[in-house]
Amino acid sequence: MVSERAKRVLSFLQADRGWTFRFLESLVRAESPSQIPDSQTAVQRLMADELENLGFRVRKIAGAKTGGHLLAAPRRRHRGEPVQIMLGHCDTVWPSGTIESMPVTIRSGQMTGPGIYDMKAGLALMICALRALNECRLEPEVTPAVFINSDEETGSHESKTMIARLAKTANRVLVLEPSMGPEGKLKTVRKGVGQFTIRVRGKAAHAGLEPEEGASAILELSRVVQRLFALSDPDHGITVNVGTIDGGIRPNVVAPESTAVVDVRVMAMEQAQTIEETIRGLRPETPGTEIEVEGGMRTPPLERTPRNRMLWKVAKAMGRELGLELEECLAGGGSDGNLTSLHAPTLDGLGAVGGGAHAAHEFIEMDRMVERGALLALLLASPPLDPNELPAED
Repeated sequence: MVSERAKRVLSFLQADRGWTFRFLESLVRAESPSQIPDSQTAVQRLMADELENLGFRVRKIAGAKTGGHLLAAPRRRHRGEPVQIMLGHCDTVWPSGTIESMPVTIRSGQMTGPGIYDMKAGLALMICALRALNECRLEPEVTPAVFINSDEETGSHESKTMIARLAKTANRVLVLEPSMGPEGKLKTVRKGVGQFTIRVRGKAAHAGLEPEEGASAILELSRVVQRLFALSDPDHGITVNVGTIDGGIRPNVVAPESTAVVDVRVMAMEQAQTIEETIRGLRPETPGTEIEVEGGMRTPPLERTPRNRMLWKVAKAMGRELGLELEECLAGGGSDGNLTSLHAPTLDGLGAVGGGAHAAHEFIEMDRMVERGALLALLLASPPLDPNELPAED
């Protein structure tokens, strides 16, 4: 049965739909490709204006090589009160000008546009949920703060230090990345991601006159590639993929150098450590060759830790209060939630229901925006998590 406060929140957000979609369209039209720092200004200004209207103090953190980041917290807050972070990014994978060939459209209940699903709609939901809390006079016991970076799509290299620092002081982190599938599943597991460059050095020689004087880097790399693929263990969620290889000078020369770039995905930190140790421990089998390894595990996995399960159980309860039976899932790609999960209870995939991330048909389901905003509002209004009261296993 839908609770009275849930009815109030749903009623407000339903009446506020027109505003929501106008605001979302303005966010999508403010194109913000990761590689163009200045392009982030317009979308950040739109978010900052609305947050300031809601009583937040907004701080723009300048970027060294990025478009910078936004950190916002209520102007009026009680000292010592726990904090929860709404986490998102304003950068997209789409180049400037995409809006001309991929305009914002509404058709059959779906709204399309570059970056709308990943994740301009998630940014809009942050504002919607805060508006609902204000209108329905729901005062969160846990102070809501907002962090929006502009380099997530390129690995959050500049912002990850600040994200980790915020997570270490947070009672919980709510990640507004898009949900998964038509059911709108929340992402309670994300694989950790690594990238390695394997470089084999050999010795050049004439392939016809003195092949025995050479040491083929390509021959050794071919052996290494097979050893790398053998590390995959799909039953335990481990995938190791050699995505590109390169090497050699010309057909009649024994190759003096060859390189492979490897993608690694794992489910758990223990797997990440084992795989990295194995790759770094590769030794050549071909006489006269050497192996160099660069790179590593860049993104830790988001695991079903006890404290993450505690937050998931709260979300399920808030879903039931709205008349929803939430579902959870594994996502193969990483997000900033992978990092915050190391330090605080984290729940990912709280953004829009839709599909086509990074694809030309990217869209959101408009009718689901009300329920997603309401779910976020109720999560924000839920009591602080007590780490001493970890849940029983599912």
